[in-house]
Amino acid sequence: MEKELLEAVAETVSGLTKRWDRRYYLEKSAAHEAPTELYAAMADAGLFALGVPEEHGGAGGGVTAVAAVMEAMSRVGMPPMIYSLTSFSRQAIIRFGTPEQIETHVKATLTAERTFSFALTEPEAGTNSFAISTTATRRDDGSYVLKGQKVFISGADQADHMIVVARTTPSDRVENKSDGLSLFVIDAKSPGLSMSPLNIEWHAPERQFTVYFDDVIIPPEGLIGEEGKGAACLFESLNTERVVISAWTLGLGQFALAKAVEYAKVRAPWGAPIGQYHSVSHPLAKAKAQLEAARLMTYQAAAQIDQGLPAGDLSNMAKLLASEAADAAVDAALQTHGGSAFDADTDIVTIWPMVRILRIAPLNNEMILNYIAERVLGLPRSY
Repeated sequence: MEKELLEAVAETVSGLTKRWDRRYYLEKSAAHEAPTELYAAMADAGLFALGVPEEHGGAGGGVTAVAAVMEAMSRVGMPPMIYSLTSFSRQAIIRFGTPEQIETHVKATLTAERTFSFALTEPEAGTNSFAISTTATRRDDGSYVLKGQKVFISGADQADHMIVVARTTPSDRVENKSDGLSLFVIDAKSPGLSMSPLNIEWHAPERQFTVYFDDVIIPPEGLIGEEGKGAACLFESLNTERVVISAWTLGLGQFALAKAVEYAKVRAPWGAPIGQYHSVSHPLAKAKAQLEAARLMTYQAAAQIDQGLPAGDLSNMAKLLASEAADAAVDAALQTHGGSAFDADTDIVTIWPMVRILRIAPLNNEMILNYIAERVLGLPRSY
C-alpha cells in the first residue's frame, strides 16, 4: 500500500512540476511572492486533501502521504512550505479539535482555501518552548486576550490563519513545566496582530517574520483542546512537523546529489570524467547511502504516527538523520562543481542556505541529540 501511495504521489507531482518548475519557484523566491498558481494546482490535484482522514472529507494517506508530497516536490527543488505548514498545523485540530473546528478549519484546507502558519518560537525562549511568555488571558465571556511576540514564523504573511501557542497559566504557577500551555487558531488578519520580515535569504518564496500580538481577541471557539493542556496538542503537530521536515530535506539532498552526479559524468578537465576519481565519487556515494538510510527512518516514523503509536523517538531521529544527510549531499555537490557551484545560475549554492537552516530549525540537532540521550538512552538530563 505504501509503495503504491508513494508512486501515485510521485506521478501526480511530476505532472505538476513540469509546468510549475524550479525556474518558476526561483522567480517567486526572488520577488518574495507566494507561488499561488502552484498551490492552486496542488489543490486541484488533491494533494492538500492528503493526510486528512476520509471521515473528514480528506483523501487519507496519513502523514506518510504528506511526507511523500514533500519529498517528491523537494526532489525537483520546489519544497511547498505553506503546504507543509498547513499539513502539520491541522493535525492538532484533527486530533483535539471539536467537530465544529474540524468543519470550519480542517475542511477548508482540503482545497487550500485555508492555510496555516505555526507560531511557537519566541526571542528569549528559543528552543525552550516551555519558557514562552506570550499569554492568553481568559475574559468573563470566554474569549481570550493574546499578548506577546513570536519570531522566525515562516510564511506568516502568506497563510491566512495561524496556530499560536500561548500560556494561559504563568510558568511560576504550574507544577509541571508543560502545564499551562494552550493552543489557539486565529485569523492572521485579526486586529492587533502585526508582523515584520526578518532579513533572511534562503531562496524560497516564503519569508520569516517576527509576529506581534497586541491585545488580540480570540473567541472561545479559537481554543484547541482543553485550556492549559496544550502540550499534547503541541507535540501532536511537532512530531508530524519533524517527519515533514525530514522528507523536505531528503528531497533537497537528492536534488543536489542528482545535479552533482550528472556534472561528474561529463566534467573532464583531465580527459576523463571526474566522477571516476574516488575523491569525487566517494563523497557522493556516501551521501547517497546516508540519504537512503534517513529515508527509511522518515517513513518508519510516518508509519508510527499513522498507526497512532508514540512517535517522538523516531520522528526526532528522522529529522536528525535526514538534515545531516542532506547537508552532506549538498556539500558534496558543491565540492564536485568546484568554483562553478557558487554561480547562482548553476543552482547548487542556492540550495545550501535552506538545507543548512533545516539543521537548526524547527529544532536544532543538538537538542534532538539531547532528547535521544535522555529519552531513548536513559542518560542524565544535560540541560
